[in-house]
Amino acid sequence: MSEHQLERKAIKGSEDAFLDLMHTHQEALYRTAMSYLKNEEDALEAVQEVTYRAFKHIKTLKEPAYFKTWVTRIMMNYCQDTIKKSKREICEESLLLVFGKKEDYTFLEIEEALAHLSDYERELLHLKYFEDVKIKDIAVMWKTPEGTIKTRLHKALRSFRHYFEEKGEMKRV
Repeated sequence: MSEHQLERKAIKGSEDAFLDLMHTHQEALYRTAMSYLKNEEDALEAVQEVTYRAFKHIKTLKEPAYFKTWVTRIMMNYCQDTIKKSKREICEESLLLVFGKKEDYTFLEIEEALAHLSDYERELLHLKYFEDVKIKDIAVMWKTPEGTIKTRLHKALRSFRHYFEEKGEMKRV
C-alpha cells in the first residue's frame, strides 16, 4: 500500500495505517528529537509522546500529503516545550560522552555551529537539510511565503558558513 493511501486511511481512523506511517517515519522523528534534546532516553520518550499526540489528533490533518511535515512539527514543538520546562543547559562534556565514541568529530562541529544560530535558523536548516523537507512544505507548515523561506534559508546558511570561516575550516562546509 502506498504512503498516500496509508495517510488517507489513517485520517479516516485506521489504527494499522497510522502505525505503519509512524513506523515509516520513526527514524526521522528520533533524529529530530535527538538534535533537540541531546539525550537518548528523552528522545525515545519524545517519539512515544508524539506518536500518542499524532494519533489523538490525526483527524485534524487537512492534507494527507503533509503527514510527515505535520508529525515533524509536532515533534519540534514537543521538544521545544520540553527544553523550556526543564530549562537545562547542555554540557559539551555530555555531548562528548554520547557522540564522542567515533573518531569523526564532524557531528560535534556541526552541532556547535548550529548552536550559534537562532532557534528559527536552526529549525529551518534542520528541516531542509537533515529531514529533507521541501521549501514549499516548510512554507506551508510555517504559513510563510516560499520566497521568505528561501531568503531566511540563505541567511541561515551564510551565518553557518561564517562560523566555519572564523575557525578557518571553510573547506569542510
